Amino acid sequence: MNAVSDLNNRRLEIDALRVLSAVRHHGGVTRAAEALGLSQSAVSHKIRRLETSLGCQLMVRKPGAPTFTTTGEDLLDYAVRILSLHDEALLSLSKTTLAGRLTLGLTEDTTCSDLARILGRFRRLHPQVTVRTRVRMSLVLRAMLDESEIDAAIVQVFAHEVRPTDVVLFREQLHWVKHPELELQPEKGIPFLSFDDDCFYRRWAFDIGQDGDVMLETVFECASSAGIVSAVMAGLGVALLNERHLRPEMEILDHGLPQPPELAYVLRRGRKVRNPALDTLVAEIKTGISRHGGLVLAS
Repeated sequence: MNAVSDLNNRRLEIDALRVLSAVRHHGGVTRAAEALGLSQSAVSHKIRRLETSLGCQLMVRKPGAPTFTTTGEDLLDYAVRILSLHDEALLSLSKTTLAGRLTLGLTEDTTCSDLARILGRFRRLHPQVTVRTRVRMSLVLRAMLDESEIDAAIVQVFAHEVRPTDVVLFREQLHWVKHPELELQPEKGIPFLSFDDDCFYRRWAFDIGQDGDVMLETVFECASSAGIVSAVMAGLGVALLNERHLRPEMEILDHGLPQPPELAYVLRRGRKVRNPALDTLVAEIKTGISRHGGLVLAS
């Protein structure tokens, strides 16, 4: 009887679980607070209240120590499932009858993210809407939007290219990287590991990124980020990679090459596309990512 009474007095608050999940995703309380639109003290208070309710410590508050205790890590595994079911239940109560066909463009990165969870939930809630996805590079998807070949797309753009109508899902930095054992001789040219012609990283590197004293020589070309990462790890040359593709063994080049612009992942609609199914899909993607403190992309 005492055990049952104890369980009745303990609560897993949804807001606290969402905060805890955001701390793991963003790597700290400060960044989680910014992503969730809360003060740092509010985030800390929610976590401490949850710890008090459960009677255990969830986070380690020592510099240089792991962020979460073993108990905290265990709870986070449950939190992912609880939040997903909670959000889906709320959507199911407000769903409307929609029908039609949509074409959504995705980049390779976003196919490996919790966007799949959001799209899966949309399909369950709106079974009469067919969503076809087309995976291409960002420049190709942008051209397809302009030609009305797709209804909407999640693409990478440089931060200064974000439009007022874009939904910003995620921001990160682009870096020049190489293997530490690769010795560069700029006077003889820098071996460049490049994505193909449809990559706007490549176009920036050749059209804007090079100053008068730096010459890039393409020695490896590949459309896949996995291929570029492998080439960097093999010491074949220098590449431009976003943060999720960095490895501990890589060396970031902070000097000698122009500083790359900040990146943004955005949800962009076609210019003339207006229909209830697309409006609902865009709204649910936007709501889904804001509830989780950002679009969670796989490393």
